[in-house]
Amino acid sequence: MSSEILSVLEYMEREKGIDRADMIGAISLAIKTAASKGGNAGQELRVEINPKTGGLQAWALMKVVDYVSNPQTEIHIDKARLFDPHIRIGQILEREIEPAFLGRIAAQTARQAIMQKVRQFEKERIFDEYKDSIGDVVSGVVRRRERSDLIIDLGRAEALLPAREKVYGEDYAPGERIRCLLLAIEQRNRGPELILSRAHPKFIHRLLELEVTEVADGTVVIKSMAREPGYRTKIAVASRDSKVDPVGACVGARGARVKSIVRELGGEKIDIIRHYDDPQDMLAEALKPAMPLNVRIDERNKRIHFEVNQRDLSVAIGRRGQNARLTSRLMGWRLDISKEKVAGGFEDRMERAIAGLNQIPGISDELAQRLVAIGLVSTDAFTGVEASDLVDSGFTTEEAENILNKINQFIAR
Repeated sequence: MSSEILSVLEYMEREKGIDRADMIGAISLAIKTAASKGGNAGQELRVEINPKTGGLQAWALMKVVDYVSNPQTEIHIDKARLFDPHIRIGQILEREIEPAFLGRIAAQTARQAIMQKVRQFEKERIFDEYKDSIGDVVSGVVRRRERSDLIIDLGRAEALLPAREKVYGEDYAPGERIRCLLLAIEQRNRGPELILSRAHPKFIHRLLELEVTEVADGTVVIKSMAREPGYRTKIAVASRDSKVDPVGACVGARGARVKSIVRELGGEKIDIIRHYDDPQDMLAEALKPAMPLNVRIDERNKRIHFEVNQRDLSVAIGRRGQNARLTSRLMGWRLDISKEKVAGGFEDRMERAIAGLNQIPGISDELAQRLVAIGLVSTDAFTGVEASDLVDSGFTTEEAENILNKINQFIAR
């Protein structure tokens, strides 16, 4: 049995990283607990294991009495003095017993208890080993699928990639290698569980640090980021060194750096733009190639109202509003986008014509609208017009004569 215990201790220390002293304590406790439930129920034991040889020793702890009421826990003084001549009533006699005496059932129960302790040690070790790696990129192999979740083997531990943290459209088969963000360590009934993510924006942040030296050393700073996993990500960057172009550093020569990240993300589009403190400049940069016009900024409510021309409207809004949403999240402002009113258009000309006739004393807004509707858009248009012409266009004779009098008086002045 000592060789079996020694092999267990060595294996757990070497392969699982569990301290030998901790394992000895767990095994001793398990054996005592198991034995107390077997044929030695009620008997108190002391168990020691030699850490070097794995040798197991056990002692039954019995109280010395002059009258035995429970032979499992008590021993008569005369019998006790056969083991220790100097012992007295009331003292505890440690009587060594053979480990085999603990019984087969006790050994089986101890084995189960030991495995439970081993799992507990492994869980605690996992927490200690990975608690400082939260927020880092880890690499592993897909082991199996549980419903829509993936179980990832990280080498020294298994982790969970929940469905909510997967990227839409990605599918990994058992045996494939995968890189993820170590998002959190959640404490559950079975112990701590490593939670991974590929959908979190910080995953891209960490990938940039791995690919772009300037981001890793702090020369280029990621000011803000907005992401719709599997579709598109917008990143605003700034440089602490005037000689370093932040966008160029992240994109790399011929786009090599950003292409590497795009490949890792399965083709997700990444827009890297320069950060500006001024919201209007930031808006213009984030919406390129669309150009915002007539920008009005509401500082109090953190809203920006602006227009874009018809050609840029679909670009500014994006497919299903994606570009507008990402730009809003990136800036931290709500965006109100509308189509530009084209100066000189038909409606604009109509409004200006009505406003012009309205300046003539006696010509009401209603009359101005009716005159513009039949093509009389200015005083010059009344040249050669007679009252009968207005009557033919739906005006009464009195209205026609009154309008012409007002027009002529205005022209005369």
